[in-house]
Amino acid sequence: MTRRMTLPNRIVSASPHIRGGESTPTIMWSVVLSLVPVVASAIYFFGPSAVLVLAASTAGAMAPESLLGGRGVRSLRDGSAAITGLLLGLTLPPGFPLWMAFLGGAFGIGFGKLVFGGLGQNVFNPALLGRAFLQAAFPVAITTWSRPAESWWNLRGDNLALPLMSPSVPDAMSGATPLGLMKFEQTTTPSWELILGTTSGSLGETSGLIILLCGLFLAARKHLDWRIPASILGSVALACTLLHGFDSAHYPSPLFMLFSGGLMLGAIFMATDMVTSPVTHKGCWIFGVGIGLLVVVIRIWGGLSEGVMYAILLMNAFVPFINRATQPRTFGALEKERAS
Repeated sequence: MTRRMTLPNRIVSASPHIRGGESTPTIMWSVVLSLVPVVASAIYFFGPSAVLVLAASTAGAMAPESLLGGRGVRSLRDGSAAITGLLLGLTLPPGFPLWMAFLGGAFGIGFGKLVFGGLGQNVFNPALLGRAFLQAAFPVAITTWSRPAESWWNLRGDNLALPLMSPSVPDAMSGATPLGLMKFEQTTTPSWELILGTTSGSLGETSGLIILLCGLFLAARKHLDWRIPASILGSVALACTLLHGFDSAHYPSPLFMLFSGGLMLGAIFMATDMVTSPVTHKGCWIFGVGIGLLVVVIRIWGGLSEGVMYAILLMNAFVPFINRATQPRTFGALEKERAS
């Protein structure tokens, strides 16, 4: 008498057969977690205005994601809309009108992500694309910076301005950023104020030191490629060292350039976006150096005092070409075969 053996079912599928323990939502929410100290610093320095602007930009990003993302409210679970809204809010002035912040978040997700096909398909960083839209649509409001108010509870500007109404920020509340003072008045800001963030500027310029520590946290968890911020900050430091050594009276110091404006936020949280940055190690170095040099050129010789947003968006457009040019040789293939 023979015994029939029943084999368990086997599932045949395409590679990869070994998967990592972290999913896309895990990585996204880890980035959101790393932004908590940055958000807390913004709230500490700018009070309720920071809470309102960040809430408005995040709500604006979540609205089209939930309505047009294809899965309803479940589309919000991966955390990508939350990251976009928070990062956009951190690039805005504390006194920015809330309806404009909401509109910027909606534009960033709608035209920076969903129009390309959703998560993982976008070419440009959605948060920066939303800010570029706001820069073009509302140039006065987005370049009106607020000084620290006498009371933490006071609003810093026209947060509650009605939609489509021109905001009118009192002159006593407006103040130039360190980059503006350097470019247009040749006045430098003490380094310790830049490092601690006790200056006028966007919500994400509150503390370069805290942003740097948050970046080290993400790098330790391998949720960003350290080569990108290292190449950005390194190229800016090297270029500014050479320029400052050539004419210290005309060109700012490397420390000033590194901790002023949105360079730290852009280098660590914007440029390292996994979707819009190169996939090869060599490509990351090229990408980062390109951003760093563009930042220096725009800040020093361009018409704007800040250049991080445009530098990253311009290099985002070159990422497909960088990936193609830096692909490693296929195992067993000749160079001519690879080129063809």
